[in-house]
Amino acid sequence: MSSTSSSSQYIYPPSPFPPPSPSPSSDLDSLPDSAPSDDTTSTSDDEGESDAEKEWKESLQQLELILTMVLVPYAGKYFGRKCAYWGWAKFMQWKYPVEVVFTSKKTFKAAGAVEAAASL
Repeated sequence: MSSTSSSSQYIYPPSPFPPPSPSPSSDLDSLPDSAPSDDTTSTSDDEGESDAEKEWKESLQQLELILTMVLVPYAGKYFGRKCAYWGWAKFMQWKYPVEVVFTSKKTFKAAGAVEAAASL
């Protein structure tokens, strides 16, 4: 027996689709007929609107920063403490037979606001 190198090659079946044929005319047909024009000229009104729009966006960003950095944490602390005091009062009434009464609601609200602002 003669020994031959056994290299197996897989022969693919013919493709049902024809190979793409390069056609320069079809590539040229898809291109526009004229060169693009330069529309870089702008009037001073366009520049003024864009500057005003940029300033408007910057002011909106500043307002968003004020809300997220100052007002939301302050309001969260105020209402969180108010909820905690209410919950503690309810717990104490349930656990022990005592009644928790806030004598002055204005003083309670002012104290909560001062406590919330104290650590800012």
